[in-house]
Amino acid sequence: MEDNRSKSILIIYTGGTIGMIKDSVTGVLSPFDFDQILDEVPELKRFGFNLSTISFSPVIDSSNLNPEVWIKLVKLIKENYKKYDGFVILHGTDTMAYSASALSFMLENLDKPVIFTGSQLPIGTLRTDGKENLISAIEIAATEKNGQALAPEVCVYFENKLMRGNRTTKYNSEHFNAFESPNYPNLAEAGINLKFNYGAIHYSVSHKELKIHTELDTNIAVLKIFPGISKETIHTILNIKNIKAIILETYGAGNAPTEKWFLNELKNVINKGKIILNVTQCSAGSVDMTKYETGNALLKSGVVSGFDITTEAAVAKLMHLLGQKLDIDTTKSMLNKSISGEISK
Repeated sequence: MEDNRSKSILIIYTGGTIGMIKDSVTGVLSPFDFDQILDEVPELKRFGFNLSTISFSPVIDSSNLNPEVWIKLVKLIKENYKKYDGFVILHGTDTMAYSASALSFMLENLDKPVIFTGSQLPIGTLRTDGKENLISAIEIAATEKNGQALAPEVCVYFENKLMRGNRTTKYNSEHFNAFESPNYPNLAEAGINLKFNYGAIHYSVSHKELKIHTELDTNIAVLKIFPGISKETIHTILNIKNIKAIILETYGAGNAPTEKWFLNELKNVINKGKIILNVTQCSAGSVDMTKYETGNALLKSGVVSGFDITTEAAVAKLMHLLGQKLDIDTTKSMLNKSISGEISK
């Protein structure tokens, strides 16, 4: 794998369905040795790329994923940044949108592709979607023009679509098109040709040295509003010990109950220095707390608008900002700004 290679891509296997093959004797699915990737996907030889692999040991089911994995990933990318033209991260689908969002904040001044992909069926099965996802992710990671990578972002590639990582959400657990980017256009589409949406892709003009952020604060909670939610539930979640920020998943354009007790609960924790970030439960669309009286009541209470951020990106962004140990006003201000293209602001 070392001869006559024009492009170098590092494949990092964290775990997930894509890396599984069925044992010919027992029939049990188990991870295969990614050092033998060309044996499983011989089509990759036709690229002529220098493909290197790093596998986590043990591999991690994405349901067990935590911020320690994100820190490990950004350190691996930093250590290998000058050696490779791009990075492909193979990851379980359940938490892929969280990981892609997190890395978009943790990798500052990124100007090389970091592409997450995976599959709904193991790569060792006959009808797997894993081979196409892997092949296309590698091709996109290596694609450049005049020395400029064409997708120098943290992305998710799945079922013919390249999406900005912090705009994605997993919306289908059964079909191959598992991910959507409801509030931002696709960065590229893979058909007969690769078609890049250049206007949607962020291209750095400064070319500063890559900087990684590894300080994350996980003292956050997610509170989803539903009809009939009790005062006790609201009070308990808002007042969990050591919680610094709460993502409030509201209805529609950022609406929630206007009962006095509910608004008082919000005001009390906000006055104690906690942040409440308003994120819509809708898959598409944006929070606009000026649109209806119910949303305006939240705004007057001191709730911060999340605009069109996904819950996954909101989780990662809050962990990142709280980890920076900024003062509360600066943190709130940063929540209303786009750091890595996560909101249309």
